[in-house]
Amino acid sequence: MTGALAPTTAHAAVAEPPRPAFYETPASLPSANGALIRSEPMTFLLDPLDVTSLVRNAKRVLYKSTNRAGRPIAVSGTVLVPNAPWIGVGSRPVIGYAPGTQGMADRCAPSRQFSEGIEYEGIGIEGLLLRGYAVAMPDYEGLGTVGVHTYMDRVSQGRATLDVVRAAQRLSGTGLSSTSPVGLMGYSQGGGAAASAVELASTYAPELRLKGAVVGAVPADLTKVATNLDGGLYSSFAFFALRGLAASYDVDLSPYLNATGRATSDRVETECVFDLLNNAFVKSSTLSYNGQPMSTLMAAEPFKSIVAAQRIGTIKPRVPVLVTHSALDDVIPYSVGKQMAKSWCGKGANVFFSTNVAPLHVGGIVPQTVEALPFFEARFLGLPQISNCWLI
Repeated sequence: MTGALAPTTAHAAVAEPPRPAFYETPASLPSANGALIRSEPMTFLLDPLDVTSLVRNAKRVLYKSTNRAGRPIAVSGTVLVPNAPWIGVGSRPVIGYAPGTQGMADRCAPSRQFSEGIEYEGIGIEGLLLRGYAVAMPDYEGLGTVGVHTYMDRVSQGRATLDVVRAAQRLSGTGLSSTSPVGLMGYSQGGGAAASAVELASTYAPELRLKGAVVGAVPADLTKVATNLDGGLYSSFAFFALRGLAASYDVDLSPYLNATGRATSDRVETECVFDLLNNAFVKSSTLSYNGQPMSTLMAAEPFKSIVAAQRIGTIKPRVPVLVTHSALDDVIPYSVGKQMAKSWCGKGANVFFSTNVAPLHVGGIVPQTVEALPFFEARFLGLPQISNCWLI
């Protein structure tokens, strides 16, 4: 069995409620990656930590990016700029903040959740805004905009993260410009996107004044991550990845799934992370056409090559990177993050690998957020990072 060459119902976008007009892709796109298509004020920003009171300029943006296949696409996102004037050295830095798993449905996009619901990434960005940094957050390909969200597509996610920084620098009234220092940050799916972005930056966005990246719980090896997720509380994450990568690589999933599997694949595309329990503890073997688990499917073509192409740690970052991971992570195995850091070290990168013992996957975002602030402070001051590669 091989991947289909044309979209089929197995990976075409499932019908969803109409998206707001802001998110619709225009008939023609700008040529430059990161070029602004449109922006609008976010007049009502809701989150657990009241980020609204910290920002002067909160805008929703639609910008041009290029997906893994080289196709120009429109991606939506959010740009937040603090109220307080920048008091640091040089111009105000901007953090390309890659969000963690939101889900697959258009309604899950962070740029919508900030206005229409509770966006949990407010926890991670509050400290950055308080320090005076601007924050640019992508929604990723197909999340909020037309098409299927290509969840876990390494290249698409990395490019969308770099391009939202470019878009922020071009947004009028923010005080940001092409001379603004840049940092990258993300956790979980966002850790993968930020890690991919720091790998791709020197070739895809060499003009950015990138100073460093903070990446946490990076799903750098999808084979190991999927095996760990199978039949657990976070089974949806594996189903998101199968659906998203099938869309990105134009693979027809229907021959590989039974009727229940096809229905599940369609349903997850309409779900957000808060619908996690819908697929909790579902074993992938109950969804496959032959009763074999997803790990077996991923070991055969075309999936073997697709999964291998998502591996992070194969390209040397050109700037210092802080990698954080909880030894107690129940979603992304600690060994996966450690191996990625070790691989970067082997290529001569400046890496500091920080282990914590925060409870489970969710708990790991707290120490990462705490460590990110002094890391960025030092990088934006031009201070070197002392690598601990010799300890990994």
